[in-house]
Amino acid sequence: MFPSILIVDDEPSILKSLVGILSDEGFEVTTALNGYEALKIIDTESPDLVLLDIWMPGIDGIETLKQIKKDNPFIQVIIITGHGTIETAVQATKLGAFDLIEKPLSIDKIILGINNALNFRRLEEENKYLRKKTMEKHSITGISHPIQELKKQIATAAPSDTWILITGENGSGKELVARNIHQFSTRVENPLIDVSCAAIPEELIESELFGHEKGAFPGATTKKRGKFELAEKGTLFLDEIGDMNLKTQAKILRVLQEKQFQRLGSDRIIEVDVRVIAATNKNLENEIEKGNFRKELFYRLNVLPIRVPPLRERVEDLSLLADIFFDEYSQKNRSNKKNISQSALDVLSGYSWPGNVRELKNLIERLTIMVQKDTIEVEDLPVVYHPQNKNPLIGISETDLFQIQSLKEAQIAFEREFIRRRMKENNNDIDQTAKNLGSDVKYLKKRLGKR
Repeated sequence: MFPSILIVDDEPSILKSLVGILSDEGFEVTTALNGYEALKIIDTESPDLVLLDIWMPGIDGIETLKQIKKDNPFIQVIIITGHGTIETAVQATKLGAFDLIEKPLSIDKIILGINNALNFRRLEEENKYLRKKTMEKHSITGISHPIQELKKQIATAAPSDTWILITGENGSGKELVARNIHQFSTRVENPLIDVSCAAIPEELIESELFGHEKGAFPGATTKKRGKFELAEKGTLFLDEIGDMNLKTQAKILRVLQEKQFQRLGSDRIIEVDVRVIAATNKNLENEIEKGNFRKELFYRLNVLPIRVPPLRERVEDLSLLADIFFDEYSQKNRSNKKNISQSALDVLSGYSWPGNVRELKNLIERLTIMVQKDTIEVEDLPVVYHPQNKNPLIGISETDLFQIQSLKEAQIAFEREFIRRRMKENNNDIDQTAKNLGSDVKYLKKRLGKR
């Protein structure tokens, strides 16, 4: 399919000349004698590029350009004029024109300008496609109430420039939430830079964040830009900020307050415009009481708190998540896509998922590789996921409860026993129990291991 070009000029001789030349170059060409006629053609044919004269009767080129960019921002426009001035060029560029070519027209300049503009449009479309694929890859999957609420929080928080603190267990998807916030923010055209505060050695974290000059410390053989500089105009994601040492916390707090910093070994002040999103799997208020986290930094970051629900609170999403992971690993391994039976899903729904979505993803990969048949059944699940390993936790006594070593398993055991006792009080009426507890029947059934 050949690129389409609309030529807009009130001089028939110029139209005739350009139509002949551009048609010979392989372009599909239409023409308009004025701005009004051009806008009507654009509405019906949506050309790839417009060659637009400035001086025309009625709607002039500048007003036509404004309307084109308002309604069709991805159409490239090249201005052609016999009265080119710096002011006209500046105005046209600000309004979105790709280029300005003066009359008398040079054929070489016209062809070069058109090719450059079409290449630019192609790059824009590719970037748009890649951004869409990135958003699909990092989308948050789920139909459960906790996930719907999480999506609402992200949609509300993303357009603002406010600092955000994401809390949640390991493997629950805190980084995914941060990426979604960035994708839907006004900073999406600029980078998202992530820093794993737990993975960087304590003696190197300041250099990672703020950069350093050559010779700032032993081993600093070259100048290095820090993460704050790299994230300029974008988003800085501080993952597991609860593991950051107090000294670095103080410096982060100062940057957030003053919006400036210095590289290690330098006196030069660097201004910074960065949105900070932090995440942690720790209870920072408890860490403050222990003296491990600065209260002032907590209040700075916790402007918009977002909690990511663990997988055990959103078991309704297991089927969707499993399907996505089966699809991913079938493509990766070039094998038939597997699926999972409802009975196997029911078993997985009763599991506590201490590793959250990350654990589920690892399980699906394992099943994809190790199970030869296309449908995963209960007997194909590793022993830890089988119901007989969890039955002792149902109807458990207080003595037995305190024998459990895992906090997560103890929480699950208590919740099941609590629901069971409330069920007895309501003559095993699960609808009434759900109403009294402010929960829903489906959730109680899954907690009790019922279908």
